[in-house]
Amino acid sequence: MTATAFNYLCLAGPTASGKTAAALAIAEALAATRTVEIISVDSALVYRGMDIGTAKPSAEERAKVPHHLIDIIEPSEAYSAARFVTDATALIGEINARDHVPLLVGGTMLYFKALFEGLDAMPAADRAVRAALSTQLEREGLPALYRELKRVDPITAARLKPADHQRIQRALEVYRVSGQPMSSFHSEKPQQPTPPLISLEPSDRAWLHQRIEKRFHQMLEQGLVEEVVKLEARGDLDADMPSMRCVGYRQTWEALVTGDQSELPERGVAATRQLAKRQITWLRSMPQRQVVACDAPDALQQATALALKLVSELKLG
Repeated sequence: MTATAFNYLCLAGPTASGKTAAALAIAEALAATRTVEIISVDSALVYRGMDIGTAKPSAEERAKVPHHLIDIIEPSEAYSAARFVTDATALIGEINARDHVPLLVGGTMLYFKALFEGLDAMPAADRAVRAALSTQLEREGLPALYRELKRVDPITAARLKPADHQRIQRALEVYRVSGQPMSSFHSEKPQQPTPPLISLEPSDRAWLHQRIEKRFHQMLEQGLVEEVVKLEARGDLDADMPSMRCVGYRQTWEALVTGDQSELPERGVAATRQLAKRQITWLRSMPQRQVVACDAPDALQQATALALKLVSELKLG
């Protein structure tokens, strides 16, 4: 099976790489012959009331092109890669039925990977177990949790960094909920053909770092702190919820708890740069990606030309 068998197109990139602008440019370029509908591939854009810190497309931008999987749940709810695959697959079918072009756009690489490769049947999250692990983390420290993981699931422990507290806690949660190591749920999958993927990546990492810094400061000016204050005032959120673990929100929440915002800009920028680094690493593991240098002066034109070429090769509708 070749790329021509796919009925959707993907656009990915690290945070601040210009995905929204590129998606809108692609939609405009195709407008004469096809209508584009954008499916968000972003674990933060699903949440209502989280607009500034997620750099959510504006109402004006969403009015230009139909957008999906934005503002669909409350921050108190959970949204998983499995649910994304279900939702995105259904939307792709509906958009194809309208003879429109589904354009999947975002930076949550786990969602792309889940859609491309499928998911193992992992146990569902358990808030009580997760809370107990968070308490244990505070009391005993991360090295103790990592030692426990090496004892109950050495295979998973070997592939995780000792400082990766989120994945270490999740692996221990899976073990405590199911009685089985996380590694036992991973199965070897036959290699599947993958859809066309336009990847926005900087040729100069410093360019992306400057954009990240500028954008985070803009978020603060636009009212990120006030947005998080409003979220905290709801009374149904806490720092361990997936919504509040989003980059930018986590650092702002912590600054509000301590009452010291002096280091918030620096910490927010650093966390966002780390996120971008992880996203680029994920992208480089996807062999089907076709790279457009997002820091090139003609990046939008390059992305648009490539999208037009790929769409002409797809069997859509």
